[in-house]
Amino acid sequence: MNALAAIRWIDVGAVTDVPLRGARRVPTPHGDVAIFRTGDGRLFALVDRCPHKGGPLSQGIVHGHAVACPLHNWSIDLATGEATGADAGKGCAPPVPLQVRDGRLLLGRA
Repeated sequence: MNALAAIRWIDVGAVTDVPLRGARRVPTPHGDVAIFRTGDGRLFALVDRCPHKGGPLSQGIVHGHAVACPLHNWSIDLATGEATGADAGKGCAPPVPLQVRDGRLLLGRA
C-alpha cells in the first residue's frame, strides 16, 4: 500500500487563512502544528516547537523557505524542520504531512 494512502487527512482551513510570509497555529490531539506560507506561496507544516528551547515557531518570522524562532532566532528550514547555519545538526522540528486540495489545507496523520 502507498504510504500516503495510509494517512488520514483532516481539513484544517483554507490556504488563504495563512498569510504570505506568515504562519497559522493549528491545535491537534498530537500537539500544535504550524502551517507556514512563504512569499512565493509554498506551504509547509512543522510541529510548532523549536528544537532548541521549544519556542512557538508559528510566532517566528518567515524568511525565504525558513522561519526564525522567536525565542533565540534559530533558523529552521521549512521543508526539513532542521536547524540551519551555525546551529545545523542540533535538532529538528518534525515536518507534518500537508496537502492542498481545492484551496483547502489538509494535515495528515498515520
